[in-house]
Amino acid sequence: MSEQSEKSCCTSQTITPSPCCGEKGPTTDRFVRMGDLRVPSPAVQHVGTGWSRADRWGAFRSRISAFRMQYRVEPGLYAVGSPDKTSDVFVSANYKLSFDHLRRALKGRDAWIVVLDTKGINVWCAAGKGTFGTEELIRRIRAVGLDRVVEHRRVIVPQLGAVGVAAHVVKKETGFRVLFGPVAAKDIPTFIDAGYRATREMRKVRFSMWDRLVLTPMELNPAMKKFPYFLVGVFLLFGLQREGILFRPAWDGGLSFVILGLVSVLAGTVFMPILLPYLPTPSFGIKGWIAGLLSTCATFLAGGVPLRSVLLSLVALILFPAASSYLALNFTGSTPYTGMSGVEKELKRALPLYFTALVLSALFLIIYKVRTWG
Repeated sequence: MSEQSEKSCCTSQTITPSPCCGEKGPTTDRFVRMGDLRVPSPAVQHVGTGWSRADRWGAFRSRISAFRMQYRVEPGLYAVGSPDKTSDVFVSANYKLSFDHLRRALKGRDAWIVVLDTKGINVWCAAGKGTFGTEELIRRIRAVGLDRVVEHRRVIVPQLGAVGVAAHVVKKETGFRVLFGPVAAKDIPTFIDAGYRATREMRKVRFSMWDRLVLTPMELNPAMKKFPYFLVGVFLLFGLQREGILFRPAWDGGLSFVILGLVSVLAGTVFMPILLPYLPTPSFGIKGWIAGLLSTCATFLAGGVPLRSVLLSLVALILFPAASSYLALNFTGSTPYTGMSGVEKELKRALPLYFTALVLSALFLIIYKVRTWG
């Protein structure tokens, strides 16, 4: 479609294509023609099922940075293919990555997508926060005039949004029956072809090694942004001498701690998520501590961190596994294993231990400095 404005075949209005999600489509104030159907909706945007280069770049950025906080689409009604009054209606969050996975799963099909205003949050998290919920679904169905768009009365809601949606209330208020689709968008075609029936596998939340690995940049990047502060602190600590701050002692003494610090960050944000099902106990804090301890010991055995004293070795064995444990606790929000109450309970237990590890490490470092100066 040309980027220039053109006249609507339905009215005398001017339709101005606006880009969204790969292919471009028309937006009008009153009607949009989809095949032989004139859609009486305030605004409908036609979107493709393919991902453009910009979509892939956006997906990548949303995985590695806070860009995901602003990665969203406008709430409203969208069309995939050439839907008519009999076409299925799917519900999505307005977090663009959720929306993109849904539209990609609808390749070769004609469908409507009702996008809720979840403040740019994905389906599962938004359902827990209440933005992907009953009231918003009712409001959006009415706002887009869905009862005039389709002749059937059903909407397909992702299973992960079920916690926020009271199907009986939606039915009572709008007349639309809520069907809960599969967990993964990629299973939607099979779900539809099976007569809107989900298998047991479709109802399971998969959290494979690849799923966990994809999420690790969200934990690793924030930790690495703070790592320079640790770097400066270590070199100041070891470089501080009677004569002032000297480079050679800072480098000779601090390099080993910098390496161990980096290893502890990787242990808590990468190694622990990868090894998540294989580490004992359900506690993420303990899992992270084990990953940190094993990584620290492995670094010792590899001979890459020759520490000068027993005191420094004690500091390393106390401080760095504790740091890995703390970072591993942050991963709880990315998993399907833990609830808010469980996380709060574990934090209450773990924080005093982290504080103790920090105090002991500081004490041993002070003793070490006093001895080296004496």
